[in-house]
Amino acid sequence: MYDNKNCLTSAEIGCLWTMYMNDSMSKCILAFMLEHLEDEDVVEAVKHAYDISQHHLDVLADIFETANWAKPVGFQAEDVNLHAPWLFSDAFCLTYINHMAKVGMITYSGFVAMSKRNNIRGLFSEALVKTNNLFNETTEIAENKELHATHPFIEIPQETDYIESKDYYSGLNPLKQKRPLNAIEISHLYTNIITNTVGLKLSMAFAQTSQSKEIQDFLLRGKGISNKHIKIFTDILLENDIAAPRLPDLSVSDSTTHTFSDKLIMFHMSLLNSAGTGNYATAAAASQRTDLAVNYERLSLEIGQYAKSGVDIMIKHHWLEQPPGTKDREMLARKKE
Repeated sequence: MYDNKNCLTSAEIGCLWTMYMNDSMSKCILAFMLEHLEDEDVVEAVKHAYDISQHHLDVLADIFETANWAKPVGFQAEDVNLHAPWLFSDAFCLTYINHMAKVGMITYSGFVAMSKRNNIRGLFSEALVKTNNLFNETTEIAENKELHATHPFIEIPQETDYIESKDYYSGLNPLKQKRPLNAIEISHLYTNIITNTVGLKLSMAFAQTSQSKEIQDFLLRGKGISNKHIKIFTDILLENDIAAPRLPDLSVSDSTTHTFSDKLIMFHMSLLNSAGTGNYATAAAASQRTDLAVNYERLSLEIGQYAKSGVDIMIKHHWLEQPPGTKDREMLARKKE
């Protein structure tokens, strides 16, 4: 099916490797969710997500074999305890799938753009379509069950307008009144509140069920960062007489039973940190009020420092699988000598 007529490019190798790591992790999370879900509609959505991940892993295994490529370790059955007690509410599972589908759409669109071979572009294009369908499916279910967090409504513009002064971009001068938020700025603030809420709940669930104090401390630190960022973004909305988001009940149980391996937990947190940094960079570029852009840059630095401490833990415990790369030519030459 996948010929090796043309060599894989570095971009394609990197994208395929990333896809395998992410889907092998997702399969473990989704398999656990399927053991405890009750709502039939949510079960269907999670099963759909699980089938997508399994299909990707099957196709990737074929590509690795054809290319004579050592398959990544990723995550296996031993990284999840399917017999552990209930941990996530149905509402959380639905919101989680919806959120990860958003991350997937951004990721796969980038993979398509970076790929050269027709069959590889076809794989990522198919993944993009399926992930988009999953996002639409989970959004509709959430709407029907009144679990969807709707962005704030603002007045529909009745006429076009132009920016008349550089003051439109100001926001750092404490002696000047800040202009009202525009629709683009509101959308990014609201989105980042939702993503931080999902990260906060995951941090709580992982901290409760991890058996390592080092990992628990790391996760509780992440929970505190998410809480802080949610408050900052919410306060900005409230200053502009915009109601804070009405989020669904993303409940986490009080289970302390070992559920996911620490390796999987730390990888998942690294993935969330990367997605959060990307969200903040996009929001900073799109926000025309300088105080908002500075806020996003400042908070991105905090996420970066937190992510670095997570990477240090993963390296310490030999949990960080190395992505494919080039050989150190100087070292090869010296070994030969």
